[in-house]
Amino acid sequence: MAAVARRLGVAPATLRTWDRRYGLGPTLHSAGSHRRYSRSDIARLETMRRLVLDGVPPADAARLAIDHAAPPGADDGPPPGPSGRLSRSDGARPDGARPDIARPDIARPDGARPDGARPDGARPDGARPGGPGGRVLALPGGSAESRGLARAAMALDAVSMRAAVDRALAEHGVIPTWTELLCPVLVAVGERWAATGEGVEVEHLLAETAGSALRAVSTAPEPRNGRPVLLACAPEEQHSLPLSALAAALAEQGIGARLLGGGLPLAALRAAVRRTGPAALMVWAHAATSADARLLDALPVLRPPVTVLAGGVGWIGRPLPARVSYVPDLVSAVGLVSRAVGG
Repeated sequence: MAAVARRLGVAPATLRTWDRRYGLGPTLHSAGSHRRYSRSDIARLETMRRLVLDGVPPADAARLAIDHAAPPGADDGPPPGPSGRLSRSDGARPDGARPDIARPDIARPDGARPDGARPDGARPDGARPGGPGGRVLALPGGSAESRGLARAAMALDAVSMRAAVDRALAEHGVIPTWTELLCPVLVAVGERWAATGEGVEVEHLLAETAGSALRAVSTAPEPRNGRPVLLACAPEEQHSLPLSALAAALAEQGIGARLLGGGLPLAALRAAVRRTGPAALMVWAHAATSADARLLDALPVLRPPVTVLAGGVGWIGRPLPARVSYVPDLVSAVGLVSRAVGG
């Protein structure tokens, strides 16, 4: 289990919780009644991890991971070893995130991490790193930056959180900051809440601080797109932080976007589309209850056509109109919008 946890970038305690609560445990059996993870088990865990990174509640993520898993085949053996697909020579995790977005000069000759912990995870005072139920967020393989942000989040230190996000945006750009700094910490906060029922105030302050930092860099000074890009949440959706990340990532590419925020009524969205004639429209739905394909059908059909994108895990498994494309992540969204505006 420890090896699988390291490969997925989660804590072993998280895997045990997913097994106990959602049935996402190992299905292969070896001598001595030991259980081992199969390729199908790993695929389900990868899906679970990706969905949780996108902010899906663990129970919903587990249901989706099980419902959309491929049936186990005759060759469904143990996962590949160190040279297989779960181990990357560049150090990237299976979800595509690099393990460290900090500067390369942070390494210490004694093998200790910048936060003072030794390679075995112990700290100089003998304390062990925290888990989902402790006062320290579990961030296996996390960078010095992500651990610093996590400490500030747990302390409700908005000034330090903002400084950490601003620094990462300036040094690494929007997409690495989102995928390698903010998402892992947000997921860790969510896992702590799932395990203990505590930490809602941490998630709210972190999301608000991150959103403020992203909005500060989401305006392209001289946008290259003549037609605008509209970013809106579905009418019942309030979870708009990923749209702030998309607006900021587009601004880095010189693309101007208009962020319409959360809970936009359908009539208002239709009016905005007619009034602006956008090159692209993103409709975000984090919750399945917010993802109603009928609202996509009700969008105006214009000439020239609008590239309509559906983002957020709420759309997974929902039939979408032919003119609508589902985007699974921030990188894909930036690419499709850039193509729509002629970039």
